[in-house]
Amino acid sequence: MAHKEYNVHEIVDLLRRHLAGDSIRSISRSTGMDRNTVRKYLGIGEKKGFGPGFDGDLDEMAYRIFSEVHPEKSPETEVQRDRILMPHQETIAQWLEQEKLTLAKVHIKLGRIGVKVSYSALWRFARQRLGFGANEVTVRVADTKPGEAAEADFGRLGLIYDPVSARNRVLHALVITLLFSRYQYVFTTHTRELERVIAGIEAAWEFFGGVARRLVVDNMKTAVVTADRFEPIFQRTFLEYSRYRGFIIDATEPASPKQKPKVERQVPYVRESFFKGEHFIDRDHAQREAERWCLTTAGLRIHGTTRKRPRIVFEQHEQPALLPFCGEQFDVPQWDPPHKVHPDHMIRVNNAGYTVPTAYIGKAVDVRVDSKLVRIYHKERLVKTHPVVPEGERSIDYEDYPKEKSGYAMRNCEYYIEQARDMGPNCASFARELLSGDYPWAKLRQAQKLIGLGKKYGNARVDSACRRALAYSLSNVYRVENIITEALASRSLFDEQSLDQPPASPSVAARFRRAGDYFTHPIQGESNNE
Repeated sequence: MAHKEYNVHEIVDLLRRHLAGDSIRSISRSTGMDRNTVRKYLGIGEKKGFGPGFDGDLDEMAYRIFSEVHPEKSPETEVQRDRILMPHQETIAQWLEQEKLTLAKVHIKLGRIGVKVSYSALWRFARQRLGFGANEVTVRVADTKPGEAAEADFGRLGLIYDPVSARNRVLHALVITLLFSRYQYVFTTHTRELERVIAGIEAAWEFFGGVARRLVVDNMKTAVVTADRFEPIFQRTFLEYSRYRGFIIDATEPASPKQKPKVERQVPYVRESFFKGEHFIDRDHAQREAERWCLTTAGLRIHGTTRKRPRIVFEQHEQPALLPFCGEQFDVPQWDPPHKVHPDHMIRVNNAGYTVPTAYIGKAVDVRVDSKLVRIYHKERLVKTHPVVPEGERSIDYEDYPKEKSGYAMRNCEYYIEQARDMGPNCASFARELLSGDYPWAKLRQAQKLIGLGKKYGNARVDSACRRALAYSLSNVYRVENIITEALASRSLFDEQSLDQPPASPSVAARFRRAGDYFTHPIQGESNNE
């Protein structure tokens, strides 16, 4: 198990189980982690302040553990590894399962055919894709305490008219049964998408007035990404929802209905007792009747195993032991595939643009979107949060831009005036004059050029040139550069003695050097004597 690299979400799940009082052996059975790995992670957590009664940020603690154990972990390496090894997956499986070769021998044989990957990368690939080297996982279905666990299962009820599509559609039932009291809730739905699954579980917790500490699910695609006998991989959003409500997910083995027996037989019972032979107008009508049926028929019957009425046992013993159901409804998020940050600091999500800090340009980031916020992650760490904006619009945080470029992006004239003030008082006056008027941002590029002149020619020369330009009312940065270049060519303006000399007064009288009678001319044909 030493080669396994668990992500932050799996480490959070481990920490939550530990806080819930699970032993190391129990955590190992439920998560598929080796017991030594569990001890290792908990030991690192203790050094960093994690322990009983911990009320800090579990995400941050898990990330700190993750960073110490796997400092080299990178999403890009997994993508590259799978790109190399996926074309050879069947060959690798044959070598391991049929020919019984060791993984070290498989690594050698791959090298012979030109497949170059590290042994650890091959181990992780075989572990995740082929179930290599995993320990058996079991799910405890023994007698439970009140409020400890519930089981969930999907089943097909039959056809029902759907007024939205104006046709008959299949109606499914999500049945959730509390293990101690056998009290159950039925949620009807036309689809088994993740949003409907979460909506059904939310409705069940509201119906029960509380949340069970564990929820045992089969390997439904919406909740379990990889149905693995040893290490099931939970869907990221569903795992996040479990944390939001405070319950822990337990998944059964693939094709193992006996591991959730208390709910498995309830699907046929719901179909036969509730749905079959009845007439429902639509799904909403069926849902209202299903809740009434759960309260009366199913809830007040004598249960075949316990020989008690589930609703009575629930109200007397189990409901007080449930976790509180409070807060807003869970806002189901969407996790997008990795986005590459463009040179303009933007990523595009649902046809809208969002900025990311400069440090992440060119890197791949994960994006989580719900109805209100867009959260951007890099290597499991939250790096940016934006409010959701409509399609075609952009959410820009100018703090994400480099400081020297944010002024232009924000059309911030004062930023450039402050920059010019550092070059000299004349530069500041010139910049203020340049950026005055009704549309100052139209000359922001000239302001940028003025700052660049200081780096090119020196602040003293630019300040002297701005003084002369202001004297002649020349509010154009290109004229300032012409003053500098012409002076440098003639070596007169910027001599040591001329730098501090003020320009001559541009009075009108000084421009005419000839006497007034110089412009008096005799008219042709007139005599000089006249």
